[in-house]
Amino acid sequence: MRSMHIGGKLRRLRQERRLTQAQMASELEVSPSYLNLLESNRRPVTARVLLRLADKFKVEIGSLVADDDERLASELMEALSDPVFEEHDVKASDVRDLVTTLPAVGRALMALYRSHHNSSAGAIGDGSDGASEQGLVSLPSEEVTELIQQKLNHFPDLEKAADALWRDCDLALHTLHHDLIRVLLQKFAVQVEIVPAGRMPGLLRNYNPLTRRLELSEMLPLSSRTFQIAHQIAFLGHRPLLERISAAGRLTSAQSDALARTALANYFAAAVMMPYDRFLEAARQSRYDLDVLQARFGVSFEQVCHRLTTLRRPGNEGIPFHLVRVDIAGNISKRFSASGIRIARFGAACPRWNVYDAFATPGMMRAQVSRMPDGQTFFCIARTVGVPGHRAMRGGLPQRTERRAIALGCAVRFARDIVYADGLHLDEEQIVTPIGVSCRTCPRSDCADRATPSLAHRLDIDENRRGYSPFMSAQAD
Repeated sequence: MRSMHIGGKLRRLRQERRLTQAQMASELEVSPSYLNLLESNRRPVTARVLLRLADKFKVEIGSLVADDDERLASELMEALSDPVFEEHDVKASDVRDLVTTLPAVGRALMALYRSHHNSSAGAIGDGSDGASEQGLVSLPSEEVTELIQQKLNHFPDLEKAADALWRDCDLALHTLHHDLIRVLLQKFAVQVEIVPAGRMPGLLRNYNPLTRRLELSEMLPLSSRTFQIAHQIAFLGHRPLLERISAAGRLTSAQSDALARTALANYFAAAVMMPYDRFLEAARQSRYDLDVLQARFGVSFEQVCHRLTTLRRPGNEGIPFHLVRVDIAGNISKRFSASGIRIARFGAACPRWNVYDAFATPGMMRAQVSRMPDGQTFFCIARTVGVPGHRAMRGGLPQRTERRAIALGCAVRFARDIVYADGLHLDEEQIVTPIGVSCRTCPRSDCADRATPSLAHRLDIDENRRGYSPFMSAQAD
């Protein structure tokens, strides 16, 4: 077991139970002085102490050893890279001390920063009071992303519901599209119609609950049509389940609730199109060959990548992947990490990530071995995809092609199980690309791609010298 410190969580548990250190030490069968060392993070927790905690205080070991603290520390460092904090000289060690000893305070500071960040973004609009007030509310997309991350992008009840649909409705993979149309008609009295693009401008799916008609744009490829039909089945057949799962999240607005239900319905649709056991077996047999999985299950590249991040069933797990989706401007529109990599939440991510290089070679798969400043090494593949249903012509005039790039990655120790790593000498240092979360939080001083000064070093401007970037740095603070 890796070295773990749970001082803040241990102290909080003791205080919630209204115990002295001597009383808790007695329950754990350790000395009060040793418990004090654990609470102050001067000793890592042992397996024996964890088991005693689970037995005596009825807490889940997973809740104590989860990487929540590491993620919180990363998010705080990213927030503190905002220029508004520059004069306060907060160091990474200060953030780690805060998170390990007072995690609740750290989370409160993050909530405060999000409020500030969103409020500032709202103030850029028309200057009306309404815009600023709206900014004070957490962004719905961020709240939903947090819910998905907390659940490790795995929702067992939705998996069971998808399995039950296959079992009860006699579905088959090669006729799934027509089978789901049959389910909508027979179980919910809903008819599906493929509609000319001109009849529903700006829409890809439109469901009318009064006429019980689901309209799908002819611009959607077959995989997207099937997905939208399964998505509709989720709302018609499992709305109470969607509402129950979303209610368990820390959602603060009706918009967040609605967006969460939509994300969960999408999860159900993917689970229907790619049944858990069959899909995981195919992924292992093909060594995670995305082309094979696309062809076998009749799905898109993005659908395959997203589904691979959900294979977290205890006792039958797939490779823990992270996923990032970006546009050509660098905006991150989808992110999830089970691999342990840290993904930027505010501002731009590291330009050295191969997800950005993918735009230079549309449609071509790119592989990268990368290393974070903390030494963690990852294997990542990335490729561009088109936007489903996008029309390349409007009014007879050609328009720019809408593209996004998707990156799927994992810790490098899993790379040998993936076909795209074949031929790569993973143990050779020269193929490793040094990356970071973002320029402000990255301590690397030798990066030619640096766009802003690093929070980790004091800026040292010398008119007589020019380094790899304009932002020369002195020794680490």
